[in-house]
Amino acid sequence: MKTFLEYVAQDIIRKHGTNLSRIAVVFPNKRASLFLNEHLARLSERPIWSPAYITISDLFRQHSERTVADPIKLICELHKSFILQTGIDETLDHFYSWGQLLLADFDDLDKNMADADHVFANLRDIHELDDVSYLSEQQKAVIRQFFSNFSEEHNSQLKERFLKLWSHMAQIYHHFNQALAEQQLAYEGALYREVAQREDADFEYDLYLFVGFNMVQRVEQRLFTILKQQGKARFYWDFDHYYMKGNEAGHFISQYLADFQNELDISQKEIYNQFTEPKHITFIAAPTENIQARYASQWLREGGRIADGRQTAVVMGNEGLLQTIIHCLPDEVDKVNITTGYPLGQAPIAVLITLLITLRTDGYDASRDRFRLHHVNMLLRHPYINRLTDEIPQLMSMLNERKVYYPGREQLQVDEPTTLLFKPLPQDEHPAGALLQYLSEVMQMVARQSDTNDPLFQESVFRAYTLINRLLALTESGDLLVDIITMQKLIGQLIQATTIPFHGEPAEGLQIMGVLETRNLDFRHVLLLSCNEGFLPKGVSDTSFIPYNIRKAYGLTTIDHKVAIYSYYFHRLLQRAEDVTIVYNNATTDGQRGEMSRFLLQLMAESPHTIVKKTLQAGQAFTPFHPQPVEKTDEVMQKLLQRFSSLHSSLPSPLLTPTAINRYMRCPLQFYYNYVCGLREPDINDEDAIDNRIFGNIFHEASRIIYTRLMQQSQRIMKSDLERLLKSRVEIEQAVDEAFRTELFQIRDPHAAFKMELNGLQIINREVIIHYLRQLLTIDRQLAPFTIISLEGDVMDNLTTEHLTTTIGGRIDRLDMISDEQGDHIRIIDYKTGAARLKPLADVDAIFDQESLSQHSDYYLQTFLYALLVKRHYPQVRVSPALLFIQHAGTADYSPILKFGSEAIDDVAPHAERFEQLLHEQIDEIFNQHICFTPTADRARCRLCPYR
Repeated sequence: MKTFLEYVAQDIIRKHGTNLSRIAVVFPNKRASLFLNEHLARLSERPIWSPAYITISDLFRQHSERTVADPIKLICELHKSFILQTGIDETLDHFYSWGQLLLADFDDLDKNMADADHVFANLRDIHELDDVSYLSEQQKAVIRQFFSNFSEEHNSQLKERFLKLWSHMAQIYHHFNQALAEQQLAYEGALYREVAQREDADFEYDLYLFVGFNMVQRVEQRLFTILKQQGKARFYWDFDHYYMKGNEAGHFISQYLADFQNELDISQKEIYNQFTEPKHITFIAAPTENIQARYASQWLREGGRIADGRQTAVVMGNEGLLQTIIHCLPDEVDKVNITTGYPLGQAPIAVLITLLITLRTDGYDASRDRFRLHHVNMLLRHPYINRLTDEIPQLMSMLNERKVYYPGREQLQVDEPTTLLFKPLPQDEHPAGALLQYLSEVMQMVARQSDTNDPLFQESVFRAYTLINRLLALTESGDLLVDIITMQKLIGQLIQATTIPFHGEPAEGLQIMGVLETRNLDFRHVLLLSCNEGFLPKGVSDTSFIPYNIRKAYGLTTIDHKVAIYSYYFHRLLQRAEDVTIVYNNATTDGQRGEMSRFLLQLMAESPHTIVKKTLQAGQAFTPFHPQPVEKTDEVMQKLLQRFSSLHSSLPSPLLTPTAINRYMRCPLQFYYNYVCGLREPDINDEDAIDNRIFGNIFHEASRIIYTRLMQQSQRIMKSDLERLLKSRVEIEQAVDEAFRTELFQIRDPHAAFKMELNGLQIINREVIIHYLRQLLTIDRQLAPFTIISLEGDVMDNLTTEHLTTTIGGRIDRLDMISDEQGDHIRIIDYKTGAARLKPLADVDAIFDQESLSQHSDYYLQTFLYALLVKRHYPQVRVSPALLFIQHAGTADYSPILKFGSEAIDDVAPHAERFEQLLHEQIDEIFNQHICFTPTADRARCRLCPYR
């Protein structure tokens, strides 16, 4: 295979010799110059003076005194022009996104050298079109078709707004260009147009060779014409006769050949008739994007593709596959050239910037000058921050052990790095500027104090630092005045659009590139990935302020042009290749089936080649969730008995709790993971939110505090005591605040200095708990007088079954004694703050029935067991199990005592024998070595299981 650039090099040497110092070779992009230069050196038989290599963009910029401003500066200037010309006081943060559309329209208008005053003609006066002689009848008809929607009879608010903006569009355009010109700035289209319209441009080279262009904007055509008239221009067009007729791929070049003649002989078949030469073409359907990238490894190992080095290219329709492809390259690949840069958004520095901004927005309470622990933790865990100082692990440990949900600077600033991280930001009228200055200082510190020689780290930090400093300069100059939220979005957009370039020798080794980088280059082996609609052609957006009909009439770029451009890229990539593999995603995602590119369908229908079709399948089949039982080996039994048996345990007081039994009944496998393997869910809570568990703990502790204080006078609780508490809100609030201190903030020392600061949600939770406590006191007032036997008291007893000797029991929220017509009555009360409504069970057997677990039979088991243990100490007194659901306790005649059917369990004694029998059977099952720990048959329980 002889490449297009080899033919170009050969022609240049034949026509111009080896002294090419007065020649400039102009490419659409930079990449091809390296390959052409190598071909010139290799084909020349003696030393050669190289030509100058420039891009078309460089050529325009060299001949203008103005500079192309960066996009942010341009939007800021456009915003000023918009306000001045329309009088609409649109904020910059609202304007920014659609200002980008407006700028793109202006750029396109200038590159196609259209008259802004005509394009943005006032729609109300569009009947004046009859006097516009420069338009053809067809163009006039197209424009009238669009404007007919704006007749006086069909005006709406949306149309009025469009007309109001459109009527000022030309003024905005002229004022914007004038403002930029005064600063010696321009956007790209305006600069191109200025150069193309100059009559006195001085072109320094004797000859300009334009190589490998496809779509040429009107400004570029104008420049071509000027240089051609001066005898300074030659043209090398890269195409194939296969797609020059009846195919959009040849749409543009076929228009230019007559005006800008090709230097190469288009009748030469070896140059311009290669598409129909024999090729091995394979289409492969893949189920995911990722599996396509992984397939690249297998593809490279076959057919000598690795050995062919730079003759082999992996082309990405979806450049997001780059990381996966790099990781999947075979070890045999020695040299690789990657043209697409590494996305800055995937570098750790991008995450750090996000964390720093979040710390200063969501993670900061300005009213109290406090940070939020969760956001502090996230920042301090970042590897770039974590290695700044040895103080950070100790700082994190202190904050999290003490549950300092709102640390202040006095706690956070322990050395120089942390002092900078948590420094106060000026609260002036430009907070976004202060934030940018802070980000810049932190990145300087990270770059200075890191001892890593990792080039990716160094380059990514440098890129991010440069980006932030550019925004800072625009802010300080007054060009970019936005709020912090908009600045956060802007930084995110810029980071996602920025890449970190790879440095290397592009002319060597395997080539990995995006579709745009393939222009002018030819490869023997091509692997084209993600050849789907949306990637090829690119998901081209037609969003614009200039409607399609107007664009078409005035010769501006339309969506049809963009499709034709990508069609050319696709066909040109394949025209000289001999070995082509094209992969596309055929998976259905969100109801949308992966659709192969229209170019593949076109190839199948029109090309003379035989196309082999294959399908990629994952090497691993999907394995459904199917937990396996665990046998009770000797080692498992040993651990089990050490944990629970009084005869074998190394613990001072082994205890079998109702919670453990309930866990086994819900899922024996979960019991195994928890109690045998010792796998616990981490109790890490750095969020200041109050979940259901903490809410219940605070309520339990607050109720304990209140009744403990009442019991200091007497265990007999009188109605007057409760009425006094209900009248005085202070004591209830004090009890709740003390419970918050111990349960939420983990401050157990009563003498420790602590100032409680609650956020909005915590204040709401505090009010709800106060309401629940008043509800509890109101219920108890109806029962008074009664006696409290214990609060949060432990009750336990020895238990011996066939397989186990242990202590069984647990902690009772409240044990009290009331009096009624039948005498004294002890209640085992367990507080419940949840919203669930308890369904009565039929009998004792239902407590141990697996199907009853969904009806909270585990609540029955716990309170029933406690009631039996208490009954042993009070054999002559009635003992009832009770569950007090605070949310439902306000209803009339509410009773917390459990029921079997419709009958309240007035005393557990009649049910004791059957309960103990079933309890022994259940415990023996747990400790029977011949019965495995099997997973639950109810898969609904698995969905929220922490061990899944």
